[in-house]
Amino acid sequence: MRKPLKEALLSMLALMMSFTFMTACSPSDESLTKEQTGTKAAAGKYKDGVYEGKAAGKGGDIVVKVTVSGGDISKVEVVEHQESDMISDEAINRIVSLVESEKSTNVDVVSGATMTSEAVIEAIKSALVQAGGSEATFAADPKVKSVNKEAETEQTYEVVVIGGGGAGLSAAVEASQAGAKVVVLEKMSSVGGNTLVSGGGLNVPGSDQQKKFEVSDSVDQFVEDTMNGGDNINDKELVQVLAENALPTAKWLINEINVEFMPDRLQQFGGHSVPRALIAKDNQGTDLIEKLKAKADELGVVFKMETKAEELIVDDNGRVTGVKASNAAEQELTFHATKGVIIASGGFGSNVEMRKKYNPEFDEKYMTTDVPGTTGDGIVMAEKIGADLVHMEHIQTYPTCNPMTGIISYVANSRFDGAVLLNQEGKRFVEEMERRDVISRAILDQTGSYAYLVWGQEVEEVGHMTDVHQQEYESFVNDKLLHKADSIEELADFFEIDVQTMKKSIDTYNKQVEKGKDTDFNRRGTLRPIAKAPFYIQKVVPSIHHTMGGLKINPQSQVLTGDGEVIPGLFAAGEVTGGIHGTNRLGGNAVTDVTVFGRIAGQNVVKE
Repeated sequence: MRKPLKEALLSMLALMMSFTFMTACSPSDESLTKEQTGTKAAAGKYKDGVYEGKAAGKGGDIVVKVTVSGGDISKVEVVEHQESDMISDEAINRIVSLVESEKSTNVDVVSGATMTSEAVIEAIKSALVQAGGSEATFAADPKVKSVNKEAETEQTYEVVVIGGGGAGLSAAVEASQAGAKVVVLEKMSSVGGNTLVSGGGLNVPGSDQQKKFEVSDSVDQFVEDTMNGGDNINDKELVQVLAENALPTAKWLINEINVEFMPDRLQQFGGHSVPRALIAKDNQGTDLIEKLKAKADELGVVFKMETKAEELIVDDNGRVTGVKASNAAEQELTFHATKGVIIASGGFGSNVEMRKKYNPEFDEKYMTTDVPGTTGDGIVMAEKIGADLVHMEHIQTYPTCNPMTGIISYVANSRFDGAVLLNQEGKRFVEEMERRDVISRAILDQTGSYAYLVWGQEVEEVGHMTDVHQQEYESFVNDKLLHKADSIEELADFFEIDVQTMKKSIDTYNKQVEKGKDTDFNRRGTLRPIAKAPFYIQKVVPSIHHTMGGLKINPQSQVLTGDGEVIPGLFAAGEVTGGIHGTNRLGGNAVTDVTVFGRIAGQNVVKE
């Protein structure tokens, strides 16, 4: 009888010691955050609780909170991100919704927002790892596709617009206001195109802002500047239409579309003889796109997202009568157009092979500021039915972009307010207000093919670029591409520039500013010194920005053949067209171009 009793006592003692050990080694409830607590649910994949995770997105970290209930995902919330408005919104909302509803992390990325999509998914996974998840857990999740099928694969509208950027939206609004039934085919998941990621600058001669600042300007001066900027190979008739319609279009945007432009801001971009650019709210194209989209929705314009135009339909009389397309659901679709088709699909800056075809210089070594959908689809489609192409070899780089991503920097717009460009040796090498192509080539000729923008409070207090573009500024600082300091010496040290040479360059420039004349490079615009701390230095590189070539059109936005004949039923507007900008587009002319000719195309397609 003694042996069983002894065994029982030993078992009780072991149990008590085990309980004591567990209690001593377990953290108290007070020592754990809500994100760390949780209990394993019966037969569940994860421990119940709320967990925080993050991953690097395109604009910075994306932070999520994931709630696990009953052993599985019940709620996902994105609590912080710095991704581009509108482009990222659709991706973030769709992925969050699918992860919640399908209880799966194996979700398709959203077209046009791949990096954002992947970052959201990775952030969710990083949260779930804390809840007991693993790569094996995630791999076992069912594959989820987020596509909607069209009930009818053949549809009829009066007007079919290819592309939902600034030109396409302007065209759709005008055609709809004229009474037409309009559909917009957009191959990406969100509208906006390159206009959305632009600085929202719109060149307008005779604006209220010019009158306020007593700037003397005219349509003729705008035409002359644009022609000179394009080395006078531009189609002057189209440039005249652009200049004459700039002011009426600005008033249309303000009064009918409710776009907001900064009342106290007037920009002089490189190559312009006077300040004439209205600057959209927040110095971005977001407000313009949001307001155009809202107007289109109000008018009943139909949007087919993630729907790629593949082929133009032409009848026996040579008239364009529709578009063949495909969508993310892998359906083959036909959209008939009883009045006509408007191509507003943008240029080809994101298509490396197409760039190399027309100008081998612009190969893989160049990044691009363009959105991923800018691949020249409309140009290819129209050329197949006989459309003429002009100026295809002329491809523009933007001089001040992010050296890591190629994305355009708007903090670097400090250049227009007085910042100077220096090379690695600490010397100025180009006029900062020159044309984009001239500055880009000059930068590429410098050591390392990059440059530095340098400015102080005299410039910052005018443009406030670090405040207006705070997220971008912080991203550049975090990536050690931009530095703020109390002295020029500190700026030079940060990027290992020769201190004495840099100080001499700045001192020389300041003396020239004091005398009112830049004798080294004859800088245009307002001259401002760089003498007041704190100072800033930003590293920049050129990146592919705009393709000047495209479809040949007439002043009515009708697409022409090589013989100069109109292709009935086919119109085009925006960067998909060629001839307006010549060899080089001046800053601020793109938004004017897309809205002016978008409106013209929308008006005339209905008349035809």
